[in-house]
Amino acid sequence: MKFLDQAKIYIRSGNGGAGAVSFRREKFIPFGGPDGGDGGKGGDVWIEAADGLNTLIDYRYQQHYSGKTGGHGMGQNRHGADGESLTLRVPTGTQVLDEDKETVIADLDKAGMRVLLAKGGNGGFGNAYFKSSVNQAPRHANPGLEGEERTLWLRLKLIADAGLVGLPNAGKSTFLRSVSSATPKVADYPFTTLHPHLGVVTIGEGERFVMADLPGLIEGAADGAGLGTRFLGHIERCVALVHLIDATQESATEAYRTVRHELEAYGDEVANKPEIVALNKVDALTPAEANRKRAALSRAIGKEVRLVSGVSGAGVRELVNEIALMLRDRRGEEAAEAEADERSDWTP
Repeated sequence: MKFLDQAKIYIRSGNGGAGAVSFRREKFIPFGGPDGGDGGKGGDVWIEAADGLNTLIDYRYQQHYSGKTGGHGMGQNRHGADGESLTLRVPTGTQVLDEDKETVIADLDKAGMRVLLAKGGNGGFGNAYFKSSVNQAPRHANPGLEGEERTLWLRLKLIADAGLVGLPNAGKSTFLRSVSSATPKVADYPFTTLHPHLGVVTIGEGERFVMADLPGLIEGAADGAGLGTRFLGHIERCVALVHLIDATQESATEAYRTVRHELEAYGDEVANKPEIVALNKVDALTPAEANRKRAALSRAIGKEVRLVSGVSGAGVRELVNEIALMLRDRRGEEAAEAEADERSDWTP
């Protein structure tokens, strides 16, 4: 299935049904009076986050969605049926943006979340509603109200525990293949990865986490260069980042700083996420060369650097265990913060 993380849709809620103009006509009842029923309410348009979905590809082939029109009122005080509502199912992590692609209407970051996008029009009143002591035979009824119509953008931001970032051809896809059952495309040319891939990494009995292989970043990505901000947005959902650097290139420090600059320029606290830095493809270097490059990079950035190889598997298991430990610590901190917030809100 093709990965699609952005789609434009047009939605319209259903119109309300019209009220009826009718009078009761039965034998031996000369003054039956008005008995026109009300129209039914138009169908709403909802959006819901659903498990088991990981792409917006369904909204590539159908862009127009509408709720059903409410039934019209009838005689004998029969009201029209409400129009059938429509629910759009999207992957968890989808944002709903207004037509300007900036105003966030809803952020469906939890499975089962439902948001009303367009409310159906109310049904019109039948002539029985307008009966009064001074108007005992009204001959008019209301039409139903029209539904709402709007243009929206859906943007999917993958929900993953750890995200792989780096320049093109840093070996991110190969690393994901080596630690999970995911099968992203691997080739020896830049921008092999055009769409994010998810893989489930199993640590031990009952412990696993989700890792995302994100397309490579280049200088100017935060301003739209290359694959641009379209895939930088997926990093927002990640709890931690794994920054892979090609150990065979001339300047590992320059590669690191290029990606870090784009993360900081993008904002949204992406640059402040916990980060693990690793030199990849060390199988192509001698141990002495790999250690020398690691020491130089560590001095330049002021962080500890790991040595790994997605091809030979060297250092991969140790790095995965470190990622899992970081995620456990991060979740513990978030749980403690949530508990502290609940206590601060409590009042006797």
